[in-house]
Amino acid sequence: MQYLTMNKKLLALCLAIMAMFVCNVSAQAQLSVDEGLRKSLEHTYINWRTAMLKKNYNQWVQFTATHRQQHIKNRILSEQKAFPAWVFQVPVSPPTVSNLNALNVSAKGSTATALYFGKVDFGVGGNPPENLLLLSFVNERGRWKYDNADFIRLNELKEVRKQLNAGDYSYVRNKDFQPSGVVPRMPVSINKAQFIAKVYAFCPGREVRLKVNKVSDHRFQNTEGSEVVIGGGLVGNNEVQFATKKLEGAKGTERMRIAVFLMSTVKGVQPVKVYEYLVKDGEPVKAYGSANFTIDQAVVNKLNGK
Repeated sequence: MQYLTMNKKLLALCLAIMAMFVCNVSAQAQLSVDEGLRKSLEHTYINWRTAMLKKNYNQWVQFTATHRQQHIKNRILSEQKAFPAWVFQVPVSPPTVSNLNALNVSAKGSTATALYFGKVDFGVGGNPPENLLLLSFVNERGRWKYDNADFIRLNELKEVRKQLNAGDYSYVRNKDFQPSGVVPRMPVSINKAQFIAKVYAFCPGREVRLKVNKVSDHRFQNTEGSEVVIGGGLVGNNEVQFATKKLEGAKGTERMRIAVFLMSTVKGVQPVKVYEYLVKDGEPVKAYGSANFTIDQAVVNKLNGK
């Protein structure tokens, strides 16, 4: 009788362990991929990518979200370039997704995202490592239009890369990889910039959001990159606001740098740094911050090589 009781207890324990195992496997299982939605979004992206590669402006307009078109026009004017000719002047080719693994494809309201993992190839040569690519879309009058892409480098998050290869997708389950349900507002139309300005961020293991002059919004996530300040720099006082957030899987002790540069139009003249927030390894990082920089005659002289 005692033997039977012990076996019942053992059986109950085994069932509990199996239940925990099944729950763990479920947690690591592939995220939701709506196949019908995936085909629709990839159709849009493939046509948008083709327009970019072939420099077809009419096709680009057809498959690009309206607010993104205005944003790109603003960016080009902020670089003192000609629109629409400069729509297709991009430093790298948009990557194909045919070789990537779709981890999550979902929609919320009039927004949708498609998250991919694999060797994201921008056509710059070499053998790219496995990283994440998040494509965003909005629905306009019943048709999906391409919005933008976020490239998440995993060079500083090698453990996350290992987890993804093992089928553990817990890192990409947070809301940052999901559609927001909120269609971005139509940007205000701007005039040609007085001074070309760029924001720069080096933020391994962190998300950095920047706003310049309450107009130009920027978001960097676990990467190193720069973006043009919409509206450019203004004569006189300018404002920079930022917010930082540690990403899941990061140590929180990584170095970080945020900066704003003014770009000279005079050949041979280097960019002029007008703002910088630098954090060394192990130093605390501000969650929020703001600062001002001034473009006066002394700065203008530097830009003119004087």
